[in-house]
Amino acid sequence: MSNTKSMDRKVLLSTLWIFAVLNYIYADVFTLFFNPAAHTGTAAMTAGAALVFALLMETSIAMVILSRVLKRGANRGANIAAGIFHTGFVTWSLFGQPPKPFYLVFVAVEIACTLLIVWLAIKWKPAVESAARS
Repeated sequence: MSNTKSMDRKVLLSTLWIFAVLNYIYADVFTLFFNPAAHTGTAAMTAGAALVFALLMETSIAMVILSRVLKRGANRGANIAAGIFHTGFVTWSLFGQPPKPFYLVFVAVEIACTLLIVWLAIKWKPAVESAARS
């Protein structure tokens, strides 16, 4: 990741959110594809569950734009909060029925990505300090 030092932090965070969103989508597609109840029409989701999933997807999608347009302070806070929220939710999704091996791959990548987002946001120094060290 030597190139990340020269990459604009906003672009890097936005790109990581795109990567996370794609992983979330593909994990959901694979899950639906390998869920027999989804093919027979017997799979049901409560309105509350649908709302939670919509909020999850919308926060990650919004972070793609917010990471590019928010000022550093708000950007750091939003990325830390959203990254922790998504890491926690993906971790929580492992409990219940034993996950399929493909899902474990997606979860590992998603958690690594959102933890990296949190870490990069925490380590984000103001431009003045960064320029002084260069």
